[in-house]
Amino acid sequence: MVAVPDTPESRAVSVLPGIRPEFWLLHSLGWTGYGALHYLSALSYGKHWAYFVVSFGSAAMGFVLTLGLRFLLKRFWGIAPPRFAVVVAIGVLAVATVWALLYVEMAVPYCLWLHPPSECTMKMPWGYIGYIGSLLYVCLSWTGLYLGIKYYRQMRAQTESALKANAMAHQAQLKMLRYQLNPHFLFNTLNAISTLVLEKDTGTANRMVTSLSAFLRHSLDSDPMQRVTLKQELDALNLYLGIEKVRFAERLGLRSSIDEQAYRALVPSLLLQPLAENSIKHAISQRIEGGVIEIEARVVDGRLEIAVSDSGPGCDGLPSGGGLPQGSGVGLANISERLRVLYGERSSFSLGNRPGGGCQARIVLPFETALSN
Repeated sequence: MVAVPDTPESRAVSVLPGIRPEFWLLHSLGWTGYGALHYLSALSYGKHWAYFVVSFGSAAMGFVLTLGLRFLLKRFWGIAPPRFAVVVAIGVLAVATVWALLYVEMAVPYCLWLHPPSECTMKMPWGYIGYIGSLLYVCLSWTGLYLGIKYYRQMRAQTESALKANAMAHQAQLKMLRYQLNPHFLFNTLNAISTLVLEKDTGTANRMVTSLSAFLRHSLDSDPMQRVTLKQELDALNLYLGIEKVRFAERLGLRSSIDEQAYRALVPSLLLQPLAENSIKHAISQRIEGGVIEIEARVVDGRLEIAVSDSGPGCDGLPSGGGLPQGSGVGLANISERLRVLYGERSSFSLGNRPGGGCQARIVLPFETALSN
């Protein structure tokens, strides 16, 4: 059991639990307005100026009685609609009846003050029925307004809850996609380090271990929900390519062409590493002479266009209607899914063969910077 500190605020909350400050504001303003309108209407019908006692007294009765009606509605909120409608009808009729009886008792002294007893017919049966009917309309109006606001708040809360749940699902999906590191990369890197150690090339092995450590730290510490600048993404990619450069030496060539403006663009973290890994796996490692990986980025018409190309044999089995080829692996599928979750229709990802040979992966994103967010 959690202890609640004894403060003026906590005492105020405990006295009237569940009643929001905005309810008190609307409730008070509404009944004050009702009393003022009732009094002005009475004056227009020739009532004495002292009739304000009756008008605002009636408003005070409505203020208190509808609090009881509110308690009844909250008590039975959530039951089946037909049963709830019966509860509402009984509650409204009961409040209107009690209110009419109290109103008559309060108004009779005023009537006797200004008129002979024979003219004060307020306590006649038809008089009670008339007041019950008029006050029933007021009670129904209050109930309709209260239920309308309550249903609106409930629908808004459900909408916010659904949006929050959807956002959490997207976050979980992105994290799952983000942390699916290719085990082949780790296996090949560790195997290369082991070979260097056996060959007593400790300096190169140490550099490779340091690069691997830095790359893994960046991979696991970065938040998949946060975007980074393209410059930061390229720095992380260079950590990965530095490791692969040790493995392939002169067989791996690297080129880049990045527009100055593109460096500031925000992109999902570790977006390019699976593309470079795919090129190394299918274009570099499969050929004795190796190959070249080229990275390009530019800003065109408010969009960031990124291309990762290789000089390999090209992509086999590309679908004629676009999309990824069969057996393209987890990395490429993850890129497509991450872009879909983050950007929807505002992004595109495609693979294609270059006219001069080799395969090219193209990514198009909205050009956004930290300042534009």
